[in-house]
Amino acid sequence: MAEDSKVLDTLHRLTTALRDTRERLRAAEAGAREPIAIVGLGCRFAGGATDPDALWRLLDGGHDATTSFPADRGWPQGRTGAGGFLADAAWFDAGFFGIGPHEALSMDPQQRLMLEISWEALERAGIDPTTLRGSRTGVFTGTSDQDYRRLISANVDEFADHVATATAASVLSGRVAYLLGLEGPSVSIDTACSSSLVALHLAVRSLRAGECDLALAGGAVVMSTPGVFIAFRHQGALAADGRCKAFAESADGVGWGEGAGVVVVERLTDALASGHPVLAVVRGSAVNSDGASNGLTAPNGLAQQRVIRDALADAGLRGQDVDTVEAHGTGTRLGDPIEAAALQAAYGRDRATPLTLGSVKSNIGHTQAAAGVAGVLKIVLALRNRTLPKTLHVDQATSQVDWRGGGVDLLTESRPWQAADGRPRRAAVSSFGISGTNAHVIIEEAPPLEAAGTPAAEQLPWVLSARTESALRARAGQLLSHVDDRDPVALSHALITSRSTFDRRAVILDADPRTALTALNRGTAAPGLVAGTADLTGKVVFVFPGQGGQWAGMAGDLLETSPVFKEHVERCARALAPHLDWDLLAVLRQEPDAPSLDRVDVVQPALFAVMVSLAALWRAGGIEPDAVVGHSQGEIAAAHVAGALSLEDAALVVARRSKALTTLSGRGGMASVELPADRLRPLLGERLAIATVNGPESSVVSGDIEALDRLLT
Repeated sequence: MAEDSKVLDTLHRLTTALRDTRERLRAAEAGAREPIAIVGLGCRFAGGATDPDALWRLLDGGHDATTSFPADRGWPQGRTGAGGFLADAAWFDAGFFGIGPHEALSMDPQQRLMLEISWEALERAGIDPTTLRGSRTGVFTGTSDQDYRRLISANVDEFADHVATATAASVLSGRVAYLLGLEGPSVSIDTACSSSLVALHLAVRSLRAGECDLALAGGAVVMSTPGVFIAFRHQGALAADGRCKAFAESADGVGWGEGAGVVVVERLTDALASGHPVLAVVRGSAVNSDGASNGLTAPNGLAQQRVIRDALADAGLRGQDVDTVEAHGTGTRLGDPIEAAALQAAYGRDRATPLTLGSVKSNIGHTQAAAGVAGVLKIVLALRNRTLPKTLHVDQATSQVDWRGGGVDLLTESRPWQAADGRPRRAAVSSFGISGTNAHVIIEEAPPLEAAGTPAAEQLPWVLSARTESALRARAGQLLSHVDDRDPVALSHALITSRSTFDRRAVILDADPRTALTALNRGTAAPGLVAGTADLTGKVVFVFPGQGGQWAGMAGDLLETSPVFKEHVERCARALAPHLDWDLLAVLRQEPDAPSLDRVDVVQPALFAVMVSLAALWRAGGIEPDAVVGHSQGEIAAAHVAGALSLEDAALVVARRSKALTTLSGRGGMASVELPADRLRPLLGERLAIATVNGPESSVVSGDIEALDRLLT
């Protein structure tokens, strides 16, 4: 029997261990494929695409951002070249990031761009960048050239203090991590034109592995010299007019562009739990190399097919589960037909509807290290707007591809993007590096959010802040473009809860936002607009006064318009009800049978409830006190807000205190005397005393009514 018992115990332990191992294996497999949410976007591209909304307007309008060479870089002018150039590549608000002007001048413009768009992307994600210091946030940045060093090398002695970091590829990611205090992985990736999509792939892997909890993934390119134009012209691979004619019969080479893009990504479960806006989901990704193909720089169609199939496997999807592909599509006679054939082989079979195909390079040029993230941004915006933008410069689809029956259609016109068969809308993005590194990412529309249980939104004042007066005006101008197409309640909350606060501030109160923002942008006054400089060395204190500030109808409008305020007043009413013979809500709403606020036993509990509820309203808007202070029944409200008293205990104290004061009414009094305490004290008798000193010339005297009358007369 003893041997049988040992055998049973052993079998039980083995069974338990096997069950635990299976659970851990299932958890590991789930983590390896966990969807990754895209929660924020930031960008700078040619054609005035200084933010995601401007980029969408450019794409949706079918605009071409190609211009001639910029005139402010010392490049050859005339009919020598064209591309997609940033109009303000040299601009940088160095003071905002605490960078001195000399160091800023030495910095590669690509570093400057990544700082700016990373900050903006985090704010669009509802994250105050200053709160991430010390967090496990990663930075994965694509890069492909640091030609700015050629410009500063001519003055190497002038920039000697910063030359080591000014143009280093590693610092493209490292500077963002340093200035924001991010302690997750910081990686700069150079796989040429696939760099930023590889960066996103690595960010996804890092999040799934638990190396970081949030990540910035993207890339940047600024062409500080015309070197890349010269090199490709010599190779005969440069488009004559500087435009990418992706998959077109007239394709004659690449058209270069510059810009930067970044996406903020985190695990989908974390994004939903934190309330961050889920713009889209990365379902799967893959990276591979062409290997020993027919040339170092030549594309390999079989390798492209493999990377597509690997990304689909990572996502757990089939080719027919994807609606559209944002292609690499550079407009070369060699590369485009190979890519189209690979897409047909991987996606074109057994489809109910054809796979659509497009390339953002036809709008903004081939942005090299930022090309992949530009494609991701286009897809996220297309998902949001339910539209697939057209590909420009296609006279007709290239005859080097057999488009008949291939299951792939070129997007020569914009199309509505509808869900197919009730499944989520999905897209893929391809990016291929000249070194042979291929990347493919599957993007899916965001899951529908549960409406039930969502707290009612509350419009708060519109709060803007900046480090300088000119930046504050510029911020007002930026916000103007969102007034008509954004929920004002959501905007007011975002401005308070997800933006960093600086010393130059403006608040719009109960005013027409467009009028107030226009005035702020112009530096003029407007009704409801308050602007000034805040003292950032101070702290927030909630002050809860005594009675005397009440009026008939106080809090009535707020009860009708603020769900948060109403909820907390109702909580106070329930806590006070066992101790009162009147109804708090009836008093605040001035119902006919409600008692008057002139009664001490009514006004003090009512004021207590209003103050506690106002504190809850401020906290709901992200305003937390560093300290609280109170006087009279305000002391009780302060004690509750500080956590020293529960709501029930505070309600009991304020109710009994107000009743006790009613019974003591007429037995004493108090007066304010405009005299210093040392001059007033000799005039007082035994029945009078100084209770407090309010300032250098003011004293408060308390005592019985008759004694006070004699003193004051």
